[in-house]
This record gives sequence, C-alpha cells and structure tokens, in this order.
Amino acid sequence: MTSLKTSVLGIDFENPFLLASAPPTAKIESIDKAFSLGWGGAVLKTITPDDLEMIEASQRYATWHNGSKVCGFENIELLSHLTIQEWLDGIKYLKQKHPTKVQIASIMAPVVKAEWQNMVKTFNHSGADAFELNFSCPHGMPEKGIGMAIGTNAEVSAMITGWVKEVAELPVFVKLSPNVTNIVEIATAVEKAGADGLAAINTIQSLMGVDLENFEPKPNVNGQSTFGGYSGIAVKPIGLRCVAQLRQNSKLPILGMGGISMWSDAAEYMAVGADVVQICTEVMVNGYSIIKGLKKGLEDYLEHKGFNSPADLRDKAIKNLTAHEKLNKAQQVYPSINDEICIHCGKCVTICDESEHSALTLDNGHIEVNKDKCVGCSLCSHVCPKSAISMK
Repeated sequence: MTSLKTSVLGIDFENPFLLASAPPTAKIESIDKAFSLGWGGAVLKTITPDDLEMIEASQRYATWHNGSKVCGFENIELLSHLTIQEWLDGIKYLKQKHPTKVQIASIMAPVVKAEWQNMVKTFNHSGADAFELNFSCPHGMPEKGIGMAIGTNAEVSAMITGWVKEVAELPVFVKLSPNVTNIVEIATAVEKAGADGLAAINTIQSLMGVDLENFEPKPNVNGQSTFGGYSGIAVKPIGLRCVAQLRQNSKLPILGMGGISMWSDAAEYMAVGADVVQICTEVMVNGYSIIKGLKKGLEDYLEHKGFNSPADLRDKAIKNLTAHEKLNKAQQVYPSINDEICIHCGKCVTICDESEHSALTLDNGHIEVNKDKCVGCSLCSHVCPKSAISMK
C-alpha cells in the first residue's frame, strides 16, 4: 500500500510536507490550525535570544504577477517576535495536542558560543524534534553579523555548527543560503563539523522593482527600500539546482524548499535528493488548505509509479545529472509540427531567424524545417503559443 509516511534521522513524518520557517509558523495558534488541516510538521519561525532587537518595516512585502498568479515574492520581514518562554510553552502545547506532528526549532544567535549553546540547551527537552540553524536570512540579520553573514562563510558556519553539536541532543539541520558562489563548499564545511542534515534553500537576495513615476524601490518603506529575500514559484529552478548539488556531494538528509506550489514540485525536489520538503510562499498566497491537494497528488503519483513511500522516489533523477562535457552530443533532435494545432502565426520562424539559425520557413500554410541549418536547440517549441511543436 502506498503511504506518505517517511522517516529521517529517526524522526517519523506522517507526510513529507512541512511549513517552512516563516510568517505561517509565527504563531502557535496558526501552527495548531495547520496541523489540524493535515500538515506533517512545521519549522518554527526563527527563534532568537530575547534581547536581539526585532523592529519591522512597513511595507515589507512586494510581488510580481503573471496574470492573477503570484510568481515572485520579496520580503524584508525579520524573525520571530515571540519570547523564548512563549515558544517553550507553545511547543509543549502543540506536542500534547498533535503528538504525531514534527516540530523543528529554527534558531539564530550572535556569533558567540555561549549564546548558541544556551539556545540549544533551552530547547533540547522542549518537545521539539530537531534543530534548524538559520545561517541564511538575507536581510536585516547580515547587518548584525548573523543570518547570511554566517552562511556565506564556510569557516564561521562550521565553527557554529560545532558549538551546537557539542550540546545538542536532537538532530541538527543547517539551513543554507543560495547567495553564495558554491553552496557545496558551505555544506561540506558544516558536514565535517557534525551537521546531521541540510536544509536548502533560504530566500535569494533581490530587489523586486522600481516605481518609474517616483523612482521609489519596492517594497516601499516611506520612499525607500532595501534588498530582500526572493521566493515563490520563480525560484524553484534555483532550489532544485542547489538540492541536486548537495545530493551529488553528500549523503546527509536534505530538507528541500524553494518555489514549491504543487505536489509535482515536491516530487521533483525528492527526485533530486530531498527527503522531505518545506513550503512557505504558496501558503502565504493561498493558505494552509493547499495541503489537501499536495497530499492527494503526491499519493496518487507514488501509487502510479509503484512506489511505497516518498523514500522510494528520493534521488531517482540524480543519476541523470552530469557534467556538460559528458552529455551525448552525437544525437540531434528536430522540430516536429502538429499541423492540426498550428495556427501558422509564424512566430517560430521569426524567433529562429532572429536567434541565430534561420532554420524554419512558413510555406503554403506549413512550417518547413531545414535540417541543414537546424541545430535542435528547441527554442521554437518554447515560444509556440499553441504548443504545436515537439522535438523528436
């Protein structure tokens, strides 16, 4: 029988869908609601020492749309505003009410050994199931020398991981930043320092846009802005690349995230190495209730493929990722046009002509392919408004 249950580092997940550390996990009542709706777990909004100042800006979100769909999302929000005691009480309450749900405590502190170790000791017996070390917040925190300021430095990342592992009694995941030249370098450093697992990716440093009437950037905070964290469906290819690179270089469990909006996105992450996935932005724009479709879609897919659980899907695509020089360049594909669908608009002809190859012509209502000029790049199939072109 197909099941969504999976196990990572001895932690049992009733399904592989977790809420990421973000606004949807900022309140105990909200997490309670999400658990009741079917989420498998939650990474709590990042907990910090009570004396670490958190003063928010307004506005703090900006988006770009494709029609009515939010494709890109920028935020400059900071970390949790709850006290450590409020989190301790909340974790205990949630564990008593939802004993099968996984709670991962995301933590962050200044680069001081005692600060990190005190945080870990405080939450070791709180009822949380694991730690996630936030080394990757790209706004607000780097200015304080933490967040992404840690996660872009392999030596500091390893040092803090080591501090945490000295006292941690729960599995430790390190949340990595995509805002680096080589994410594998940071992952290797924290793995050598004792990390039990990896989490990727955090948001990508960005600037959403500029109002061309008054030249004020977005999100607009009294006429000014700053670089913020970019998420949403547009970042999925970057998240997939990072998770795949981690899997190619490490056997540690991976919590995958970045642009997941459908069950199929989650399945892709698992196919390139994620053990379970985390979701934030899609929840922020469509609510907790998306979990029903995520679970049903993934369960149907696993059954269709003959997989017993998400663990059977993990890493299935990794063997098909290789270096560019190892790709088979002897075989070429050519565009095949479905005349029943083609509307003879000529867009493919124009684009092919203006993007190097001039291999297509429109003659007597039919697209002709000059195989002597065609290089099989596939651009024509991507710009066709009716999806009438396939590569064969």
